[in-house]
Amino acid sequence: MSDARKAEGAKPELEFHLPAGPWQRPPGAGAGVSEQILAADGSGSHTTALVRWEPGTDTSPSGVARHDGWEEVYLLEGSMRDLTLGRTFSRGFYACRPPGMPHGPWVSEEGVTMLVITYPEAPAER
Repeated sequence: MSDARKAEGAKPELEFHLPAGPWQRPPGAGAGVSEQILAADGSGSHTTALVRWEPGTDTSPSGVARHDGWEEVYLLEGSMRDLTLGRTFSRGFYACRPPGMPHGPWVSEEGVTMLVITYPEAPAER
């Protein structure tokens, strides 16, 4: 194993394969939300996951979201409406959110599937 793969926050070495992990509700997620982890480091702070919202998912009870780390989101299918911005985003849209950036709440009438990559704030940014 190379030094780069031994580094803190490193995910496992994975060649092309069909993900077979279970779809589960992420901690703190509302009804209708599930994820399939594709890769994660040992601490779980660096993750790559598919996230699926069932039709009718509404995150407004949780209000505006903010995260401690970075979040990148690429919409694969379906759509979601940002209630704060009053805009709907669909397949092909991408977001890169630094720590603390407010976003949402969201409603997804038809459901949505997205690729979500998260990683912690770099020490120099603190």
